[in-house]
Amino acid sequence: MDNSRMKSDQYPRLRRMRRNATLRDMLDENRLFASEFIYPMFVTTGAGVRTPIEPMPGIDQISVDLAVEEAQLALDAGVKSVILFGLPDEKDATGSRSSSPDEAVQRAVSEIKKSSPETYVITDVCLCEYTDHGHCGIINGNDVDNDATLPLLAETAVSHAEAGADMVAPSAMMDGQVAAIRAGLNDSGHADVPVMGYSAKYASAFYGPFRIAADSAPQFGDRRTYQMAHSKGREAMREIEADLYEGADIIMVKPALAYLDVIKEASMRFDTPVAAYNVSGEYSMVAAAGQAGWLDRERAMMEVLTSIKRAGADLIITYSAIEAARIISRG
Repeated sequence: MDNSRMKSDQYPRLRRMRRNATLRDMLDENRLFASEFIYPMFVTTGAGVRTPIEPMPGIDQISVDLAVEEAQLALDAGVKSVILFGLPDEKDATGSRSSSPDEAVQRAVSEIKKSSPETYVITDVCLCEYTDHGHCGIINGNDVDNDATLPLLAETAVSHAEAGADMVAPSAMMDGQVAAIRAGLNDSGHADVPVMGYSAKYASAFYGPFRIAADSAPQFGDRRTYQMAHSKGREAMREIEADLYEGADIIMVKPALAYLDVIKEASMRFDTPVAAYNVSGEYSMVAAAGQAGWLDRERAMMEVLTSIKRAGADLIITYSAIEAARIISRG
């Protein structure tokens, strides 16, 4: 049979629905909204401090006063939520500064909520930025002591809530961390503060730029005894189930781009909001390739974010939040 002489009604004509830009827009299956983005910020002490993060073009370490301005900038672009990571002046073996009301995160929470109450402020709850060894908990021998770390994480979360945080997000990957934090919040009069669990957090090479930004690289060993192996899929579902059992209100998959299958599975299996973290390495590789002229940075960025939404994420934590929101507003 001569296929070139087939009648047009003998095979699908899918291109009919792509020929017109308006029709393509009308039939969009997955549309990004600025209100779905959460913008991460690295806050430090001092005033007027803006230190560029070399592997993350466009992202800086900023002092509290500039964090207030940055949160307003995000809000003006339509990004209604930020997540804060702290950079202390001093570190010790137990990360004791993590729960101090005088630290940058606690002060930034308070100042942002005063300046723009409508900004939804989330705080990362971990010890790695505050410990001199760079691990996410108390060291016992050459390992992280899971149960000894839990009270410190709960104390840190409570200090964030006391400062006015709208939500806390534990990222240490300690077994029982959500339950410990939930109990701490409830007992301190903050039962209404939700918990977003870093439920399926992988031991990923894509965290490299973040560890420079947060000065949180481990001084010995690695984090594979508490973060997940990249080969694990079923285990991610068990981690998520555990967080939900302990009281998590939102679950998270981190990183996003290399784990789209995990996001999809979680979104289909669990009737709860799913967040995904478009992490530093994912941001940096697109930014670097764009700077080199190897790809169209804006198009690649929006394609990546759309893929995360398509996989099933309800919320996307991304360093591209403000830029992407402005692109969306352009239509």
